[in-house]
Amino acid sequence: MKKDIILAGVGGQGILTIATLLGEAVLKQDLNLKQAEVHGMSQRGGAVQSHVRISDEAIHSDLIPTASADLILSLEPMESLRYLPYLKEEGWLITNTSTFINIPDYPQEEDLLNEISQIKNHLAFDAVQIAKNLGSIKATNIVMLGAAAKFIGLEFNILQEAIKTVFSTKGKKIVQMNLDALDAGHEQQTLKTN
Repeated sequence: MKKDIILAGVGGQGILTIATLLGEAVLKQDLNLKQAEVHGMSQRGGAVQSHVRISDEAIHSDLIPTASADLILSLEPMESLRYLPYLKEEGWLITNTSTFINIPDYPQEEDLLNEISQIKNHLAFDAVQIAKNLGSIKATNIVMLGAAAKFIGLEFNILQEAIKTVFSTKGKKIVQMNLDALDAGHEQQTLKTN
């Protein structure tokens, strides 16, 4: 088993939380993990990306070569397109369609979604709205993680256990909200890719 995953978004969207959850889940399944992250501007709104490599064998580099990623998981549509050179031909792009306009010449949303629709294996949906319906926009990243779960190669119940572990200090209500967000994202993946 080997999965190379690019996590993409902007500061404040929870990319590093997804990376933490994946790390926790990998440990629970006794797999190997290498992770590298790049932070944009130190304030909210700068580009953030993380390379996550999971394998049952030794991993020698924490960076994913171009045209090698099995999955790009993006919390923002423009950021999803930024990392397309990393995606292998049969890889999947899973992206939130809700934009985070952080630059003056941000592309038209219609143009972004049209570009995304050209990718053979893609799943694009409004995770922000789903998170709002669950009671917190902060759960958008976990909705996206749920949508990507099938493509990550980790057991779903292990991702649930990782959420319980990572969010345990925040109380039962926060843990349950994040479990609900994971389920809601997983439901989107099931509806749109089967």
